Amino acid sequence: MDYVPIKENRDFRRIYSRGKNLVTPVVVCYTLKNRTGLVRMGITTSKRIGNAVKRNRSRRIIRAAFRELLPRVKPGYDFIFVARAKTPYVKSTSVQRAMEQQLRKAGMLQ
Repeated sequence: MDYVPIKENRDFRRIYSRGKNLVTPVVVCYTLKNRTGLVRMGITTSKRIGNAVKRNRSRRIIRAAFRELLPRVKPGYDFIFVARAKTPYVKSTSVQRAMEQQLRKAGMLQ
C-alpha cells in the first residue's frame, strides 16, 4: 500500500479548516476522513524552517517517517504534516516516534 500525494491548495485548505490537528515540537499533523478509501498525504514547510536545503531535508525526513508507519495507517484518511523549526535538525526516527504518538492518539493506527 502506498499513499497518494495531496497537491491541490483547496485540499490543503479543506483539511486545515475541518481537520483535527495534533502538535508535537517536531511536526504538526492534520487529519481528516476522505471518501476515496485511500491514504493521502501532504507536507507543508514554510520559509520559517530555513533555506531550501533545510526545507527539502524536512520534507524528506517527514516522507521517510510516514513511509515506515504507512502499513499500520487506517485507509480512508487525509494527512497533512507541517514541519516545525526543529524538524531539519532531527533524525527520521524521532519524527517517526512523534508521528506514531500523534496517529495513535487520533486513532488512525490499526
